[in-house]
Amino acid sequence: MNSQPQNPAPNLTQRPPRSPRVRLGGYVTLGRILDKGRADLAGVAGEYKYNNPIDRHWFHFTGITADALKAELATGKGDGEMLAWIEQNAPHKRMPWEIKQWSAYHDNRSPDGDVETLEFFTKIVGDLSQTREDVKTWFDYLDLDDHVFFGGKA
Repeated sequence: MNSQPQNPAPNLTQRPPRSPRVRLGGYVTLGRILDKGRADLAGVAGEYKYNNPIDRHWFHFTGITADALKAELATGKGDGEMLAWIEQNAPHKRMPWEIKQWSAYHDNRSPDGDVETLEFFTKIVGDLSQTREDVKTWFDYLDLDDHVFFGGKA
């Protein structure tokens, strides 16, 4: 008898979750959300937070609650099964073009608007690297943060 879980949680104390750019069902951030949810359930999320402000954009777009998604993750479903569950249970049924546009927007979303947000972004990027001038979007920042956190050089 195999005692390994059907879909083992990634140990986020040893490696980062998937990049927010990785698409599942066309959605950016979904793979990352699933990684963090599974790791949180297994107690191996480390510094990563499930249902953080970036995750909440996806929850709002689909209408699925963080608790409902986490409860479904607890059943051990794989990514494909989770995507099928999302498509069946999302209160906001989205067409493929809507998902594509939403994902493209978030893939390229940069801190804009108020001075406080711009200053915050400049500070957190500067804390990781004083030389990287290519970090312009929130996803750029997350990818750099994951890389540096696990020992990479900025």
